[in-house]
Amino acid sequence: MAATVNISDVGQWLAESERTTVLTGAGISTASGIPDFRGPQGLWTRNPGAAAMFDIDIYRSDVNVRREVWRMRRDSPALTAEPNEAHRALVDLDRTGRLLAVITQNIDGLHQKAGLAPERVLEVHGTIHEVECLSCGRRVPTPDVLARLDEESDPRCLACGGIQKAATISFGQRLDPDVLDAAITAAKDCDLFLTVGTSLTVHPVAGLCDIAREHGARLVIINAEPTPYDEVADAVLRDPVETVLPELVQRAVSTA
Repeated sequence: MAATVNISDVGQWLAESERTTVLTGAGISTASGIPDFRGPQGLWTRNPGAAAMFDIDIYRSDVNVRREVWRMRRDSPALTAEPNEAHRALVDLDRTGRLLAVITQNIDGLHQKAGLAPERVLEVHGTIHEVECLSCGRRVPTPDVLARLDEESDPRCLACGGIQKAATISFGQRLDPDVLDAAITAAKDCDLFLTVGTSLTVHPVAGLCDIAREHGARLVIINAEPTPYDEVADAVLRDPVETVLPELVQRAVSTA
């Protein structure tokens, strides 16, 4: 079915939708200067060993890994990146009253920075903009911790002395059950489920596509590379995210 559908058709579906849920991945932020993980120039494609830095057990046990991660965090483009046209298009969609929720695998906060209300955004993998103590759970703004790196290579919690890490979900950590439940509800309740810039290989988030389809929603995939859900999607668009998403929203607004 997807092969016979074009951008005009998807724009019409968006115009007809009353409840659109959007799932975003790293591909929506590459135009903002944040590299993805699995694409041709992705972090893990160029350096497969980098994935070890995102394992919670390795992070807890190896001070050298923590030191490397803190250096990487200090230099992360996600801390200073600006939203691109794709992020702003979702704000425009929200203004039409069609947007039910944005479920994002990204940790960069660019949806909120573009103007979406925080309650509209479900950050299933957490945020880089806060640091959490793995012992007492205390959270502080990331810049407060990064400011200590000139004196401390592995800055500990000022409240309890525990190991700190960015408030993101690493391999081996559970997703926040409240956020996941809200994402499942948003997949169940939509009539159009739009995935943007995600490889749809990480579960349970990728399984939201199944939930949306089982509850009658159309599934549209916008991604440069093939995904495991292409064969069951109602439409697959390969155009650059920062180009095709604004065009879709413009078509939806103009034909509504």
